[in-house]
Amino acid sequence: MAYETEDHEIQYCFPAINSSCIKGKRSSHEYNIIYVFVSVLSAWTVFLNLLVIISISHFKKLHTPTNLLILSLAVADLLIGLVMPIEATRLIEMCWYFGDTFCGLYSIFIWMLLSASLSNLVLIAVDRYVAVCHPLLYPQKITMTKTLISICLSWVCSSTYNTAFVINNGYFDISRRTYMCYGECSVFVGFAWRATDLFMSFIFPCILIISLYLRIFYVVHQQVKVINTLMKSGKCVNEGSVRRKSESKAALTLGIIVTVYLVCWIPYYICSISAVSSTTINVLTWFMYMNSGLNPMVYALFYPWFKKTVKHILTLKIFQPASSLVNIFSEH
Repeated sequence: MAYETEDHEIQYCFPAINSSCIKGKRSSHEYNIIYVFVSVLSAWTVFLNLLVIISISHFKKLHTPTNLLILSLAVADLLIGLVMPIEATRLIEMCWYFGDTFCGLYSIFIWMLLSASLSNLVLIAVDRYVAVCHPLLYPQKITMTKTLISICLSWVCSSTYNTAFVINNGYFDISRRTYMCYGECSVFVGFAWRATDLFMSFIFPCILIISLYLRIFYVVHQQVKVINTLMKSGKCVNEGSVRRKSESKAALTLGIIVTVYLVCWIPYYICSISAVSSTTINVLTWFMYMNSGLNPMVYALFYPWFKKTVKHILTLKIFQPASSLVNIFSEH
């Protein structure tokens, strides 16, 4: 990890301080490639999620409980995109230049965003479960007000949990941070908290999400079989059947988002409890961050309304009078 110049001189994060951390060793070519990659990924993530946020916020036809959850997820993804350059500086330079207090607050903030993303996916899974498996009860059980309250609670719980996580592991207690060199930004996590976090932030939410979607896809399969049988026999397919087919398609799309999320996260959590190199953990960390830029791509591929709203935004049609009332579902 020592950063040596051509004459083998070690460089420190803060040369004037005896307890300074040692800089990471990278060539200028590696620096340029990594920083360009991070800059492009950050801009891509912020731009695409901003399109999602503007789309759902502006067009009244998109003001539904499900889209409100997607909006919350996009906000978390956008904020992750904004902090990517800071995270890149920490991982590439192996130095933290912003002070101990900001390091603690930053750790709380970044983990809060990651926790909020996962909690939003849990809420999305619950929303789709009720919509597909109990469609008659959906309008009563899932309302805009209840969804908004659920989103606020998920963000508050994520913030509270991660604040307790950092404080209880002694980050702000100077007497318990003797193991750190000056210029390091990390939180030493005890075994009890590591096990708790593994269960709370990964095992339990993933089991819940996977269980709900397995049930959803089973019901979807049965519904599609019934609808196809009715269509083949020439019988009239009523509006309820069409709506269930639409709900099934939405469940499939959001199921893809959840699958992409789990594919990005599972390797990180498996390796974080295993004896792997710091390089592997850093690569998987960025693989996890890349998920924030992938979700809008799923919307673009599977949601026709997203393509239409993006066209309105990029052509500045959203500034026209009554543009928020446009029926984007019927436009061609």
